[in-house]
Amino acid sequence: MKRFILSALLGLLSIVTSPAHSGEELEYPVVLVHGLFGFDNLLGVDYFYRVPQVIHDEGGQVYVAEVSSAHNSELRGEQLLEQVALVRALTGKDKVNLIGHSQGAQTIRYVASVKPEWVASATSIGGVNWGSRFADVVRGGVDSGSFSEQFLASLANGLAGLIDLLSGKATAPKDALEALGALTTAGTLAFNQKYPEGVPSHYCGETQSLASNGVHYFSWSGSKAWTNVFDPADNALALFSQVFDEANDGLVSACSSNLGQVINNQFKMNHLDQVNHTIGIHHLFETDPLTVYRQHIRRLKGLAL
Repeated sequence: MKRFILSALLGLLSIVTSPAHSGEELEYPVVLVHGLFGFDNLLGVDYFYRVPQVIHDEGGQVYVAEVSSAHNSELRGEQLLEQVALVRALTGKDKVNLIGHSQGAQTIRYVASVKPEWVASATSIGGVNWGSRFADVVRGGVDSGSFSEQFLASLANGLAGLIDLLSGKATAPKDALEALGALTTAGTLAFNQKYPEGVPSHYCGETQSLASNGVHYFSWSGSKAWTNVFDPADNALALFSQVFDEANDGLVSACSSNLGQVINNQFKMNHLDQVNHTIGIHHLFETDPLTVYRQHIRRLKGLAL
């Protein structure tokens, strides 16, 4: 497997190779994009846990993007744009398949909107495409310019800085309040006005996969915050889910995640299960998250993407 961990700021590449895949190959390379407080690799653990290997086994080249762990989606999108340009140069392919989790969905949508000729498909996983009630509550609970806001920002930016340090990222701009604002309902609806491709005409709706800009849009997500007693992250997500009055994954409602062709927004998965965390622990009676990725790569191959 080829795996490139990219830095938009320094243009550094780290390459790991393994024997070439012998089966049918995906036409365009895949670029995975993390969400808020995300990383490519943290102390040896991938954000998309074991996902790159699954994509490789299905015949895809895999690239893991490195964007700011906390900032607005347009700035992150500009960082990703540089990295997509690099992937195109490295592979000689004119397009990529983008897969983004959480805020990563807005990040890939930005690129697909401003450079659609570079993007074959954009897949949102647990994406904040119609806003997050959790972000609304957190942001609405602090007054602009107050000590509480400054305290919240310092804690969140400190966490982002620690993630950057432990994941070995190049120094990147951080602004947690900008990130949080981008994920509120108001922030997301404003984003949708600028970058409307793939967005359903009404809440909880869906569209055909192929949008007017020539990019195929897909999405999937979960609707259950607490999924496994052995997963230490589930308790926090179950607590966060209490701010919702509809099915959600602990941070994003199932309906809010809809974009383009909706594969399924009712998986028994929480926000972290969707990227196969914590270390692959998930609901015992639900499809393995890795199987969902495997099926999606086959879907893209069926469309010659």
